[in-house]
Amino acid sequence: MKTINTLTRRRFAAAALLPAALTLATGLGLAGNAAAQVRDFPNHAVELVVPFQPGGGTDALARAFADASRKHMPQSVVIVNKPGASGAIGWQDVINAKPDGYKLAVVTVEVTTLPHMGLAKFTHDDFTPIARLNADQAAITVRADAPWNTIEEFLAAARKDSGTVGVGNAGNGSIWHLAAAALEDKTHVKFNHIPYQGAGPAVLALLGGHVDSVAVSPAEVTTYVQAGKLKTLAVMADQRVKGFEKVPTLKERNIDLTIGTWRGIAAPKNTPPEVVAYLKSVTVKAANEPAFREVLEKQNLGFAYADEAAFKANMAKDSAYFKTLMAKLNIKN
Repeated sequence: MKTINTLTRRRFAAAALLPAALTLATGLGLAGNAAAQVRDFPNHAVELVVPFQPGGGTDALARAFADASRKHMPQSVVIVNKPGASGAIGWQDVINAKPDGYKLAVVTVEVTTLPHMGLAKFTHDDFTPIARLNADQAAITVRADAPWNTIEEFLAAARKDSGTVGVGNAGNGSIWHLAAAALEDKTHVKFNHIPYQGAGPAVLALLGGHVDSVAVSPAEVTTYVQAGKLKTLAVMADQRVKGFEKVPTLKERNIDLTIGTWRGIAAPKNTPPEVVAYLKSVTVKAANEPAFREVLEKQNLGFAYADEAAFKANMAKDSAYFKTLMAKLNIKN
């Protein structure tokens, strides 16, 4: 009887340990699978979400990057346009995605502006920055047949008919909205701000005569300026912009305002470090491809590479700056 009791106790003990052993084995299996997925990255196409309509500078940069990356990774980078809410829809989609490196975003300065307006629940800290690729200043552009040939004439019209001169932008809370608002503040005029789902649609609206002007980057109007359909009156930069050498800066016109955007590649927060390291390697190689630089130069997109750490610091600095600016200008949703 004593032997039977001993055997029974041993069987119960073994049975009690079985679930823990199975759990441990399952955990090891899952960990092994996860590690294998990281080692095999990428084994299928990578999505790069552009949170604006096709046709703007952000879309042009994304497509140039996707083409340049082909030499440096075995899978394609596929561009997916998901416009809406000044970029918030596309960015939220990436933030909500599985952090495995297969869904990335082209992030712009708006990831540091929208949260301060209550237009986004996320912040720049919800992304893992890979690299910044570009930086551009804002500019005021009108149709070629517009009655204004200088920024002074444009501002005089806005001052005379307060709130009637329409300025198109890439959406409420976008950098181009803030650029026009900052110009209002500096010059004591009032515009009629008209939002669109990206700079591309805003420029098309200008071409169609639906808006008087746009506050977007030179890159987003280059083609039409060169074709003689539009004219840029001033750039909000410290120095004149390459390709727009005949266009004065606001500072040259005694308006102390410099404001613009940047664009880069980011992944969802908690993406595995090994995957991030791989993406960083691919990104710097793609950024140095002559074909990528040529597209940026042709589009007048300023090349401004910054690595992960510098890009993260850039985001934090701009978030603090725009929080203060919006409070000063009383810009709300």
